[in-house]
Amino acid sequence: MSQDETGGGGPGAAPAGDGGPPTGTRDGMRDGQRDGMRDEVPGDFQDRLPEYAERVLDVADLIPPGRVMTYGDVAEWLGDGGPRQVGRVMALYGSAVPWWRVVRADGTLLPGHELQALDHYRAEGTPLREASRQADGHLPRLDMRRARWDGGGGGDGSGGDDDGQGGGQGEETHT
Repeated sequence: MSQDETGGGGPGAAPAGDGGPPTGTRDGMRDGQRDGMRDEVPGDFQDRLPEYAERVLDVADLIPPGRVMTYGDVAEWLGDGGPRQVGRVMALYGSAVPWWRVVRADGTLLPGHELQALDHYRAEGTPLREASRQADGHLPRLDMRRARWDGGGGGDGSGGDDDGQGGGQGEETHT
């Protein structure tokens, strides 16, 4: 079983900083990211985002509203790294992109950010599955069969799935 299938990847797509709305730019280091990283990043990288991180964030930017990719999907799409590396990038730099669209393979909401992510999913019409009564906090999960995006369709939310399931905006969301 892969790390992605077990929901691993460390802290996952935890938004950096306060997890607020994206504040980044596409030129070098994203706004608001430099100050908190000075101690963690070697001198060569202090003024720019590492290349792999930039690539991961570019993929997150492509995911249409109402759709998601797993950490492993992003790594596979890039042809580089794995779920843990993608999760680390999202944990450090994810607040500059729609972080709630890069998720665990089992569809559970990001621990510590469940309610904020849920607000985004509801606003975007992301397919959800009702929580069982035994579920901690009775929080729904993502309906991965319907919400998962394969990177096709140009990122405009017009489908692009080979299975014809569609997903995203306009579909009924169960909470």
